[in-house]
Amino acid sequence: MEPVNYIQARDISKAYGEKVLFEGISLSIAQGQKVALIARNGTGKTTLLNILAGLDEPDAGYCTYRSGLRIAYLPQEPEFNPVLSVSEALLSADNEQTRTIRAYEELISDPSAAGDPAMSRELQSLTEQMDALQAWDYEQRVKQVLTMLKIGNLKARVDSLSGGQIKRMALAKILIEEPDFLLLDEPTNHLDISMIEWLEAFFSRQKITLLMVTHDRYFLDAVCNEIVEMENGVVYTYKGNYAYYLEKKQARKTAEAAQNEKALNLLKKESEWMRRSPPARTTKSKARIQSYYDLKDETGKSRETVAGEIRMDMSRLGKKILELVNVRKVYDDLRVIDDFSYVFKRGERVGIVGPNGTGKTTLVNIITQAVKPDAGKVTTGETIQFGYFRQEGIQVDNHKKVIEVITDVAERIQLAKDHKMSAAQFLRYFNFPNHMHHDRVEKLSGGEKRRLYLLTILMKNPNFLILDEPTNDLDIDTLNILEDFLMGYPGCLIIVSHDRYFLDRLAEHIFVFRDVGDIKDFPGNYTEFREKQKLQPAKSGGNHKKDKGEKPARPKEKTKLSYKEQKEFEALESDIQALESEKSALLQKMNSGSLPSEELVTASKRYQEVESLLEIKSDRWLELSEWVS
Repeated sequence: MEPVNYIQARDISKAYGEKVLFEGISLSIAQGQKVALIARNGTGKTTLLNILAGLDEPDAGYCTYRSGLRIAYLPQEPEFNPVLSVSEALLSADNEQTRTIRAYEELISDPSAAGDPAMSRELQSLTEQMDALQAWDYEQRVKQVLTMLKIGNLKARVDSLSGGQIKRMALAKILIEEPDFLLLDEPTNHLDISMIEWLEAFFSRQKITLLMVTHDRYFLDAVCNEIVEMENGVVYTYKGNYAYYLEKKQARKTAEAAQNEKALNLLKKESEWMRRSPPARTTKSKARIQSYYDLKDETGKSRETVAGEIRMDMSRLGKKILELVNVRKVYDDLRVIDDFSYVFKRGERVGIVGPNGTGKTTLVNIITQAVKPDAGKVTTGETIQFGYFRQEGIQVDNHKKVIEVITDVAERIQLAKDHKMSAAQFLRYFNFPNHMHHDRVEKLSGGEKRRLYLLTILMKNPNFLILDEPTNDLDIDTLNILEDFLMGYPGCLIIVSHDRYFLDRLAEHIFVFRDVGDIKDFPGNYTEFREKQKLQPAKSGGNHKKDKGEKPARPKEKTKLSYKEQKEFEALESDIQALESEKSALLQKMNSGSLPSEELVTASKRYQEVESLLEIKSDRWLELSEWVS
């Protein structure tokens, strides 16, 4: 039996002004398919998802949907009514199941219901409805999803949440609702690795239908059974996972290269004929001339800039690189970094992983001396030049041209063997073709702006590079180029990332933040760490035998905050609000372009301190919020 088609897009096109995103593309998705959409930043992936979700209209073509199809869409930046509570936002779907659950929850939380015969009868009726609708399973599913995505206080208002928390809440909402078809735009952004691995397992075992855009290649490989790639306005479909896609794409590229070689040889002959041919043209020669220009256009389209490995040449690292000795950092009696020591060696490549809010950013800020430790010593070698790619990015003047943003940093970058690469060549290497160099920054997509920011860091030619979540919003093609570039990078490298594929390719050992203040140094890549971690429970299980008569201590069940914790919780709310305001004010100052250099350095250091404080206080607030009555 043929699977039921859920969505069919026929000959759809979309352009914004003179920029054509795609033209005449078609695709169909049937029940049970798990499809990944791959394309470079700025080629219309998000626009296509918006069209399929019914939030945008194509300029030409049309979409058809199975009758009664329930679609849920996770955009990159979801929006909710800011005055709603988390609970209200999550259960805002208007169907019989959610209406019954809301009525049941309201009734059992009403103190006046006890002893009221009418309310008892209503409760009995609602209980029967919950049984009939299998709403108890729904409630259990809600609890599982919220726990795994670390969503705490359901009474918190949406406007009190960070962007990452709102993205997780939006993801939770569509998982809870179980629609027929999921459209997901970068679902792993703002998730830590444990959340990603849970979501990966969830999607892999569920019989669901989805189309997603993601840069996470391990996630894509585990979840998807089909890849759709948009390239140069053409859609290519691969009936397999990411590994299958790579194999078949390589075969296609090899065939195209052979065809292109033939076309280039023919073009060379035709160019010779054009130079020799007299000005007077016959009808036959005019046809040949048109054929020449068509061939020239075609070979130009199919030729790609091959990124090949380039090796940077930078100021030499001295004997002393960076030493951390018994470093400690405390925020509000919470030891975020606790007596941590490490000596960095030349060419070291370290990955940093761990749950959100455990102090990863604080450690990086201590390393770059943006934040001072409360105890211990940080010694930096005299030759060290840091390059720090921050997760939040920077504000770039939207009216500047793309190439101006780069040449403001440097006109060229020094490579090994006394070679140099100009700003224009560096832009082309990282998938900014010539025609984009004089575009204004405002015309770039979010992913293209993030890529441009990355290039401003690399153009400084640092010998100690720190990348904080560098893979967010970058397309897979750019990630492959960045990985190849970093493979030849001779300096020290620190990567804070939730992208396991990226970490496995580049990190030689891992700092694992297991909890606040608890950092383990693991010699190996992320996958090796996970494999060892899986073996540990079995290993340790036989080592701790209890005495025959020993009874396990029953942990005291926590039901509410202590008086001290309640006061701390209230203080945290006002602290977080004040820090958010200070962060916005500092960012505005730093981007104004009017600060003297000394004040800019001071403001930048304070900005890092505020960021670290926000991370710690927000995490503590979430922890306490679970027990707010």
